[in-house]
Amino acid sequence: MNIQELYAFYKLHPVVTTDSRDCPEGSIFIALKGESFDGNKFAVQALEKGSALAVVDDEQVYNEFMAQPLEGKRMVLVPDSLQAFKDLAREHRRQFNIPIVGITGTNGKTTTKELVRTVLAQKFNVMATEGNFNNDVGVPKTLLRLSPEHEIAVVEMGASHPGDIKTLVETAEPTCGLITNVGKAHLQGFGSLEGVIKTKGELYDNLATRDGSVVFVNADNDHLMGILPSNVHALCYSSSPSKIEGVGGSMIKGDSCPNQFVLGEIVACDPFLRLRWRGGESDEWHEVATHLIGSYNLDNVLAAVTVGLHFGVDPSAISAAIAGYVPSNNRSQLTETGRNHLIVDAYNANPTSMAAAIDNFSLMQVSPKMAILGDMRELGESSHQEHVAVVEKLKQCSFDEVWLVGSVFEAVDCDYRKFADVEAVKAAITAQPVNGRYILIKGSNGIRLFQLPELL
Repeated sequence: MNIQELYAFYKLHPVVTTDSRDCPEGSIFIALKGESFDGNKFAVQALEKGSALAVVDDEQVYNEFMAQPLEGKRMVLVPDSLQAFKDLAREHRRQFNIPIVGITGTNGKTTTKELVRTVLAQKFNVMATEGNFNNDVGVPKTLLRLSPEHEIAVVEMGASHPGDIKTLVETAEPTCGLITNVGKAHLQGFGSLEGVIKTKGELYDNLATRDGSVVFVNADNDHLMGILPSNVHALCYSSSPSKIEGVGGSMIKGDSCPNQFVLGEIVACDPFLRLRWRGGESDEWHEVATHLIGSYNLDNVLAAVTVGLHFGVDPSAISAAIAGYVPSNNRSQLTETGRNHLIVDAYNANPTSMAAAIDNFSLMQVSPKMAILGDMRELGESSHQEHVAVVEKLKQCSFDEVWLVGSVFEAVDCDYRKFADVEAVKAAITAQPVNGRYILIKGSNGIRLFQLPELL
């Protein structure tokens, strides 16, 4: 069965599952493998539960099934089930002649994706990545959600190893895209910051091969400007007028796309970000009061504004959309519990995002301040050094109290209170409740600091 035959079957049975526990009647089960599971072992079970077709890459499983086939059920053998899944998703994506906005970056990609989705929804029926389904399984699942009523799609793409973005863009085939930033994250997989930059830049490389593609780029980011291909149409955003002017008028003010740049600046961060922006056809400033915590979100907002203007969303609608967006999923949230004010950013952490969160918290005019910070995962040989750098930054701040959580922070020589894990923190809070504070909570998801807000 080639990809066209598989897609023809998909059109008759347009439900794909990779979970043998959830096999709707007539669905297609694709047997994926991971470090701790092998979907091939559950292919027959999936057929018994309701799937009409199972796609496997284990020859023994296939041969055993063919020896005793289930009536009315089919199984096909492919070289690689995951690749077949991605090929099926790409074939489905090719049925839709609509813009596909690809988004990647070290930090802020999910927030940016949500802001872009919200802005574009003012004019279009948008299909966008749900949650953080941004890997080689999540992206195909996202693409298979495309349906005829969708007019534009926003696809988030994550990476932890060299080549990851190349694989994802070859599946999604975006028509335009943006990299939020590049920083020190997943160094265990990438090896270095240069490895991060090269991998994220695979989005630019792919777009450079497509006629009419557009890149939305932060002109303030020297790393991104340094890898920007010369043959893509770049639309820039910046918080520095000199940067915009320095990019070159022909790139951002071409005849075919006049005045396509965005300039923004922070009005206040008390604690929510208030900003103003201008761009497009008018020099008029638009002021927006957001529900976002952190000055670092200015870039994310400006990216969404730039995308919105490119696709013809009215400036007043762009501002209204951004003002109405409320973050969720433990990303830059301010929560008032009745006991404390919590700034929860416990979904992920790396040296770049941790430094930005600490800097922002330090600038907030509130008191008393407490920081509960968890280990940053997947930093490889740089892990201890990067955690030491976090502690040194903390020493420059005037926080009233700091708690450090995790084995890596435990090994750093400092006077801050340390905890082996989140359970030890929960026990300490239960024994001696914390009240009346502004508390920054940030750490890698695996440290599970997201369990703390209900106790604070």
